[in-house]
Amino acid sequence: MSEPRYAIGIDLGTTHCALSHIDLVASDGELAALQVLSIPQITAPGAVEELALLPSFIYLPHASELAPGDLSLPWTASQDYAVGEMARSRGAQTPIRLVSSAKSWLCHAGVDRRAPILPADAPEEVARISPLDASIRYLNHLRAAWNHSYPDAPFEQQEITVTIPASFDPAARELTAEAATAAGYPRLTLLEEPQAALYSWIQGSHGDWRKQLELGDIILVVDVGGGTTDLSLIATVARDGNLEPHRIAVGDHILLGGDNMDLALAHGLAAKLAATNVQLDAWQLRALTHACRAGKETLLGERDVDVVPVVVPSRGSRLIGGSIRTELTRDEVTRTLVEGFFPRVDSTARPLVRARSALTQLGLPYAQDAAITRHLAAFLGRQTAATAQLEGFADQAAKNASFLHPTAVLFNGGVFKSELLVERTLATLNDWLAAEGAAPARLLKGADMDLAVARGAAYYSYVRRGGGVRIRGGTASAYYVGVESAMPAVPGMEPPVQALCIAPFGMEEGSQAELPAQEFGLVVGEPVRFRFFGSTVRRQDQVGVMLEAWQREELQELGEIEANLPAEGRSPGDIVPVKLRAMATETGALRLEALPRGGGEHWKIEFEVRGKH
Repeated sequence: MSEPRYAIGIDLGTTHCALSHIDLVASDGELAALQVLSIPQITAPGAVEELALLPSFIYLPHASELAPGDLSLPWTASQDYAVGEMARSRGAQTPIRLVSSAKSWLCHAGVDRRAPILPADAPEEVARISPLDASIRYLNHLRAAWNHSYPDAPFEQQEITVTIPASFDPAARELTAEAATAAGYPRLTLLEEPQAALYSWIQGSHGDWRKQLELGDIILVVDVGGGTTDLSLIATVARDGNLEPHRIAVGDHILLGGDNMDLALAHGLAAKLAATNVQLDAWQLRALTHACRAGKETLLGERDVDVVPVVVPSRGSRLIGGSIRTELTRDEVTRTLVEGFFPRVDSTARPLVRARSALTQLGLPYAQDAAITRHLAAFLGRQTAATAQLEGFADQAAKNASFLHPTAVLFNGGVFKSELLVERTLATLNDWLAAEGAAPARLLKGADMDLAVARGAAYYSYVRRGGGVRIRGGTASAYYVGVESAMPAVPGMEPPVQALCIAPFGMEEGSQAELPAQEFGLVVGEPVRFRFFGSTVRRQDQVGVMLEAWQREELQELGEIEANLPAEGRSPGDIVPVKLRAMATETGALRLEALPRGGGEHWKIEFEVRGKH
């Protein structure tokens, strides 16, 4: 394979995708010149435009809905679906044919992510696709767009990085890598989105980032995207006499972002319409939600716009005359978002948890509490020991601090185009710091809220080729496998489960953990499953440590892992003694292998990505 000419970064976002790139030949050191690819996409039937962002929407039209050629792109005339701007706008009028939030579904362990389940509430006559297939289509579109623009530098020969939320579990990471492979991405690395945002900020400083940061700084990255809230902490440490960022913590997977805000705005407008005796059905509420997304982005992104008209299509034949019209104001957006999602709370606040109903609709497992500031307080409260093992940090840690004290904040995500939301979040954090006698955290300015992740991913691809500044950190969690205790049967009591550490916190990419002494008996010829756990706070556990008990906030149960050992030379049902080995791959995913006693064989253990119904 030829040496790459370009370092490519792709933001595979919940609401937008983007592609940035660096010319490896023309760049030197930290002063790499980044460019953003203009992505051809259908904006109206038969119309193709090049835009910096590719909306993460797929529209599945009825067979008779469009004329031949309406969905043609520069690289294909046979496509029977639309990706991008037209998909978003047309889908807002016909939401039962719109695939959205595929990235959130891709990490939903409660469904079969390879099954055709999207659009989630479409009637039977509408064709559906899987979350995995939707991701493949976005990635395919970006690859084709690149090859259209750079035919002399084939995409598959370049250095490619695709971003994921820092809180993605191993199964979701594996699925993302699988989607990229299926879309023709042979040289693939996965990068956490908050790290990508910081890479973009570093690159955009043109080498001045060392003047804005100092040894001992703790950077809080608050990334609120379309589907998730991603929280990370990055410390600046000394390495070979130079400052180096080191990722020390990531938050839980919080399904809370722009999608929730769109829904909140839609319910607010629905209540306003109801006051005028206009009632919306479920279909119209979906259409209103998509319209609110577009209105919110306009009001947050354009300072001179204060009111956006909103049109809800009719369910009858009078599609124009019967439409319902209202408007979304800047005041409604800021009031709903600020007070509903960023309330002023104390540092001791924690996300509210309500009792769930016995029956619930199958859907995305959104966070129960919409207050991002409460999730932030909980995250910082769990990370008081995050710097305990870092050289130079132990002495400066505030004694009796109830939460880890950041010294700088970097915001990312389209939500933070609103300066009001940036100011509210920073003011709330600084209130917490002042209450514990700490200095206020400073804002790291200059972030590109829409393109930072793609730009940072391209810079990371460039760093992997030997240039620029690298953020260290390794795996964001320690990983454990559940071991059922051997004990006599007791009516009504399940055997207790212990947790065996098989991969420590911070394991670097391309490395592997030593084998734990514990052996397992695996049945050959049929699948066997293990319970699997992760921890973002237990930094001290090494491979082989066995936990007999733990607090609920210390370990979170993840998707099952599955092994199916072929019965080669053995009888189906035989039990083979094996040890488990964990490896952090170069792509950023976690791989587990089972190694039989006394043999040269090894089997890859797959993460279970099919939902438990």
